[in-house]
Amino acid sequence: MGSMHKQKRPNFLIIVADDLGYSDVGCFGGEISTPTLDRLASTGVRLTNFHTASACSPTRSMLFSGTDNHIAGLGQMVEHMAKDVNYKDHPGYEGYLNFRVAAMSEILQDAGYQTIMSGKWHLGLTKDTCPHARGFDESFVFLSGCGNHFNYEPQLDDPSHALFTPMNAGKFWMRNCKYLDRTNPQHVPADFYSTTSFTDELIKYLDARKDRTRPFFAYLPFTAPHWPLQAPRKLIEKYKGTYNDGPEGLRSKRLQNLIEMGIIKADVEPAPVTMPPSMELSRWENMTEQERAESTRKMEVFAAMVDSIDENIGRVVRHLEQSAELDDTFILFMSDNGAEGAMLEALPMMGGPGSVNRIIDKYYNNSLENMGMGDSYIWYGAEWASASMAPSRGFKTWITEGGIRCPCVIRYPPLHASSAKLAGGSTTDSFSTVMDILPTILDLAGVEHPGSNFRGREVVPMRGASWTPHLGGRQAGFHDEEKEITGWELFGLRAIREGHWKALYMTVPRGKDAWELYNLADDPGEMHDLAEKEPKVLERLVKHWETYYAETGMFDPGQEFKYTMYA
Repeated sequence: MGSMHKQKRPNFLIIVADDLGYSDVGCFGGEISTPTLDRLASTGVRLTNFHTASACSPTRSMLFSGTDNHIAGLGQMVEHMAKDVNYKDHPGYEGYLNFRVAAMSEILQDAGYQTIMSGKWHLGLTKDTCPHARGFDESFVFLSGCGNHFNYEPQLDDPSHALFTPMNAGKFWMRNCKYLDRTNPQHVPADFYSTTSFTDELIKYLDARKDRTRPFFAYLPFTAPHWPLQAPRKLIEKYKGTYNDGPEGLRSKRLQNLIEMGIIKADVEPAPVTMPPSMELSRWENMTEQERAESTRKMEVFAAMVDSIDENIGRVVRHLEQSAELDDTFILFMSDNGAEGAMLEALPMMGGPGSVNRIIDKYYNNSLENMGMGDSYIWYGAEWASASMAPSRGFKTWITEGGIRCPCVIRYPPLHASSAKLAGGSTTDSFSTVMDILPTILDLAGVEHPGSNFRGREVVPMRGASWTPHLGGRQAGFHDEEKEITGWELFGLRAIREGHWKALYMTVPRGKDAWELYNLADDPGEMHDLAEKEPKVLERLVKHWETYYAETGMFDPGQEFKYTMYA
């Protein structure tokens, strides 16, 4: 793939899929057609033990800052902070990428990089917090957390829904520092489809570069395959009948593929499918034939969305090949969290639990024949999400591995080709997190983090570490596999990890309202709670949690997140 050229400061291409499951792509055991990602993996490195936050914007804040989301401004998602005044004025809970961190795009811009972005931002809705204000020279962005992939949002134009859409519906789109009118085809194309259109814009930016001697940083965060599940009909039909065996059938096939690929052990004990108690009667086994047909169709649409992502990544890769820049470009592909088994960011587009079904009934056609079209509004539910996250327990918003362990592929031959163990087509199961990406990029670019002062403001250090020693064959793992300590918290769910040990605290019905303890080396599905058998280990991890809580300035409003499923 590509040809080697004289090494220079690398370009960077960061691609983020939205709510993609662990095994949804071919190189991670999936049946969906992803030849481009498979090709990148066959000439790059798969990171099979890569971790994010358990939801979108917190992960993105960690990506851009190299530090914890509670420090970077997304200690809670803005959609949920809006409901609770207790978050107001707490540092780390601004609801946008705050100015206590030096953003990746800002640092690289100051280092002489051309910085371009096309896609989902979710790190600020105002001109002061938009991508252009945070270091991007050129940007075409959707600012919010989720939206219609065909730009069909009739509820936003209906004054009767103003009570349910608390943010300004006209200010979700932006080019550079100017808001766009999504109803104006000169601003947002009339034939808009998110994955294709975001890719179109990125390629235009790459083409428009005047100085090709300057390296670039390109950021392509898709809104797919986040619900509403929508895709071109031709791609949907490609997967017709693929999922007729249901979620359990898919789960079994994916697990076997993961075992054959060596990503999980043959004797792994997978976690059972996660279902909220209120939804037990909605399991596949209890569905009517019509309900199964509808459920299957949803998964077919989801598969088409993933297929489209790969197809469009292929367009960017071909562009880099044609411009002789492919092997000079560090490419990273990742998902921002585990698969979505519920509906999380209903605000601001659909208003929340009280209005979602009302809006769907009024404006959308969810008949079997219409599923996946722009005027449909569907999601696929917990069973399909659990299938794609196996052997892990849970999915997005869970603090278990199902919420935070995600696929990641990187390709940069000048780095990993020098390692006998991690040359092209290899896999590393070393623990890593999204906070490591900024330190890695700065290391490869030969750029120092600014320290405590940047652009006239005080900033915090990074918590992540560079991957280059491990990928270059100079270090056994990304981190100390026995001693590395990492914490997570979102929606009141807590986790702390030291090496292979992980302690969890989750409320009922997901957890026990008490600390649980798991050895992930032996139990990746987090099935066997060792809290009583290993009290000293648990005590040590809880102390680590208390340190993590203090270091990150975490705030607990005393209200647990209410987990809701819509079906």
